[in-house]
Amino acid sequence: MSQLEEMLAYNQQFVKNQSYRPFEAPSRPTKKMTIVSCMDCRLIELLPKALNVKNGDAIMLKSAGGMVESPYSNTMKSILVSLYELGSEAVYIIGHTDCGMHGLHAHKMIDDIKKRGVADQKFAEVLEQGVDLDQWLNGFQSVEDEVQKSVSIVKNHPLLPEGTPVIGLVIDPKTGEITPV
Repeated sequence: MSQLEEMLAYNQQFVKNQSYRPFEAPSRPTKKMTIVSCMDCRLIELLPKALNVKNGDAIMLKSAGGMVESPYSNTMKSILVSLYELGSEAVYIIGHTDCGMHGLHAHKMIDDIKKRGVADQKFAEVLEQGVDLDQWLNGFQSVEDEVQKSVSIVKNHPLLPEGTPVIGLVIDPKTGEITPV
């Protein structure tokens, strides 16, 4: 049985048994908060539990490193939607220690992509789009600095509602300890 077949078979039982009931929640965040965090699989359950955030409490945005890379990225657009359309009133940018983006260098990622069979022609197509691969695929050297940079991008966005708290935090993915940045 393939991974997809396993998931779909499980899902049929999940729905049949009404296992979704404990997760029923309003579509707008009851704690009026938006959390931007890393996509690291260790944070899926740990981060909400460490913050006492339950289903329906917050808008959760995930990206590599939990970064807000530019004022006009999809992450920033999602933050604005959460604030204007979904009722969030605060933004939390949460990085984490032992992050895969920490120390990641574009040349290593490019080598890894090539090892998976992506041809040089595909890289040329990306470059033709005006993408600087060395910048786009690079990680960061300091989680705290990256959180501060993301906080600054959000705080200084011209469309951010005045007075919106934008808070930077770092979580330890082993213990769940949260440290303000």
